[in-house]
Amino acid sequence: MKLIFCSLSSGSDGNCYYLGNEFHGILIDAGISSTSIRKFLKNMDIPMEKIMGVLITHNHSDHIKGLELLTRKNTLPAFTTAKIWESILTPYRKISNDCIRKISLKQKFHLAGFDIESFPVSHDATETIGFHICAGDKKITIVTDLGHICQTAATYIKAANFLVIESNYDEEMLVNGNYPPYLKERILSDHGHLGNKQTASFLAGIINDNLSNICLAHLSKNNNSPELVFKTLKKTFLERGIILKSHQKITILNRNIPTDIISLN
Repeated sequence: MKLIFCSLSSGSDGNCYYLGNEFHGILIDAGISSTSIRKFLKNMDIPMEKIMGVLITHNHSDHIKGLELLTRKNTLPAFTTAKIWESILTPYRKISNDCIRKISLKQKFHLAGFDIESFPVSHDATETIGFHICAGDKKITIVTDLGHICQTAATYIKAANFLVIESNYDEEMLVNGNYPPYLKERILSDHGHLGNKQTASFLAGIINDNLSNICLAHLSKNNNSPELVFKTLKKTFLERGIILKSHQKITILNRNIPTDIISLN
């Protein structure tokens, strides 16, 4: 089965990812405008008719900005938990009942040729979830916006062949930067985001031959850079004596433009 992944946008300005096979595709989050989503997909020769639904991780605007218009214009079903739906649906945000799909944590459902399971992660939203997606023998885990990796999330991450995980900030840049104290505390907390050192250390502890692709996501515009992410990861792996195999790839996802299509085959 042909299987591809592409990040349309990954950062505090908006998050949206595409996962597809030769027949259908799905979006994970819709944190950029629906116009941008359609344009980016068109540029990749992916028709909107191929998209079978949107998976939503939580209610922060950088994950749902385009959701209302996307569901209205394309009547796409959107999947998330009842608790997250409750936080999304306000008098100012109208989603057609025909597009609302409520899912339960850690219960599989089928969509567009994928078996999908959501799991809880630690973040300062009403509720935040990650997704574990299976297609044949490929296992994809997408987990961003979390302050620490709990045992539940770790189980799904360790099962992945293809992993999208955040590496949001460089610790020194954040601590020494000009963000107000309350914002620094929020980002550094267990309900904030993962820093480069946290992510690198965790990856060094779980890396195995079955994990072929790691995509580092949601980089901060003000407190990080792709160079710092790679530097921290390389230093951590070197200290642990880890040498990547030829089939193992590390990709930094772009903040505001699509990343090159990645083949999962």
